[in-house]
Amino acid sequence: MMNRQDGALDDAKAMRLIEDYVFSQSKAGNCPPRENSRMIRRIFLSLRREMDILQPYVDDRSISEIMVNGRDHLFVERDGRMERLPFAFDTTEDLEELIRRIAARVHREINELHPIVDARLSDGSRVNAVLRGIALNGPILTIRKFPEQVLTMEDLIRGDTLPPDAAKLLTGLVRARYNCFISGGTSSGKTTFLNVLSQAIPPGERVVVIEDSAELMIRQIDNLVRLECRNANIQGMGAINMAMLVRNSLRMRPDRIIIGEVRGAEVMDMIQAMNTGHAGSMSTGHANSIAGMLKRLEAMFLQAAEIPMDAIRSQIAEGIDIIVHMSRCRDGRRRVIEIAEVDAPRDGVIRTNRLYHRSEGLTGHRMVHREKLESWI
Repeated sequence: MMNRQDGALDDAKAMRLIEDYVFSQSKAGNCPPRENSRMIRRIFLSLRREMDILQPYVDDRSISEIMVNGRDHLFVERDGRMERLPFAFDTTEDLEELIRRIAARVHREINELHPIVDARLSDGSRVNAVLRGIALNGPILTIRKFPEQVLTMEDLIRGDTLPPDAAKLLTGLVRARYNCFISGGTSSGKTTFLNVLSQAIPPGERVVVIEDSAELMIRQIDNLVRLECRNANIQGMGAINMAMLVRNSLRMRPDRIIIGEVRGAEVMDMIQAMNTGHAGSMSTGHANSIAGMLKRLEAMFLQAAEIPMDAIRSQIAEGIDIIVHMSRCRDGRRRVIEIAEVDAPRDGVIRTNRLYHRSEGLTGHRMVHREKLESWI
């Protein structure tokens, strides 16, 4: 197997060959040195790297997100701050070709009939792409990178995501098989935090992980089943959605079910699984607050079945024990803002019992159902 040093030598050799070729052309003498250097780099990245001119930024560990808005508007997020890149794809067709290569690598199709694709790279990074016709300012490509090394709760404490006492509480809740739900806005760190929380699951349990696009990195569980949704093919057949996978997972004898993100009707199957013996299950969802998340869950439940709202609220309150809300703050850091226990609905509203708030710390409120947690914290 070729090691990193051999790879570096091969890259240097390839660069020298490209330089020799470029400077052997008569036109090279008429171009300024900066233009020749740009051309050499462009040829190298196009021929040598699978991600074209984006490859150095895919390899850069300090970059968490890459955003391409058409051929000439490229941005990256580095250490929580946005930067515009000082170059562009040569043509819109080059960008579209890169998008098609990415989609083909993970057996997804993107074309005029299917102009949107969600996919993932070999390292687990998430990719979303939209072609011209839907995206008015040209093809759009977004790559959300994930760290090569799995973060731990200690890493989050050092990064000021949450304090040690809140981390101890959540670790105890997971071990005590509370059903936990993580809410937050886009890019607030929900999936990363779900990864970290899953590390508290005892290694002897059987865990089924269900995701739209595989992102979670659960490595301490030997008895692990990973399921991923599938889009329909070009004939419109063969789609496997989240609700189908959740229902099927109940036949796999799981101790816990982890759903990467709920977005629609699959929430009914998830809540029913939480209410039928699969304690300790976890999931995430988009919302701006815990109260907003509960309302969204109610709305998603209604997409699945015409059930009286009182019954829906009772099902949600019985299924979800704990909600953790995350937010991306002004300094770019992702933080746990609030932890709340879900209580029974009263007066048409699902009640919550706040256990932690960033401005207050642990609140000292007594949990409604604390008995099974006592032995863990």
